[in-house]
Amino acid sequence: MKLYQIWQNMAESQQTQQAYQQYWDTYFAMETENYKKLLSQHETVFSGKEQDLAKEFDMDEATFCGFLDGINTSLKTPIAVEEVEEDTDITLDVDFEMLYYNMLKAKAPWLYNLTEWDGVLSSEKRKEITKKFRDDNIFRSEVKVGRNDPCPCGSGKKYKNCCGKK
Repeated sequence: MKLYQIWQNMAESQQTQQAYQQYWDTYFAMETENYKKLLSQHETVFSGKEQDLAKEFDMDEATFCGFLDGINTSLKTPIAVEEVEEDTDITLDVDFEMLYYNMLKAKAPWLYNLTEWDGVLSSEKRKEITKKFRDDNIFRSEVKVGRNDPCPCGSGKKYKNCCGKK
């Protein structure tokens, strides 16, 4: 069985709500430490066999594969996470601007508020990324047709005398 499948099975096998919550709390604590390490050593590109990187990041292989799944969209070269095995070569070449954006998207303030970001992206750059994230995620309705505008159905009549008639 591939590591990603093992990771999914581990996450889904929690029998009670309490066990499920404890599992994720433990995972998020490990994940936070991983991101602190990546951010504090942001000029380093971590690479090696999956099992070696898992040890370096103090996780078992399956849990590290789950971490890879989370960071994958922030890597300059994404990994086929579903195919990862212990001896798969992994390169964590992180696009930190994309990582920050994705942390905002994941609604993970425990990650995007880490103090380690100070050494990676300036506060102005983080504000810029946050503004872009908000702009990208604002729902905008279509322009409304005014009562005296031509009807969008193409009849040539005013909207109020056509489709806008009550």
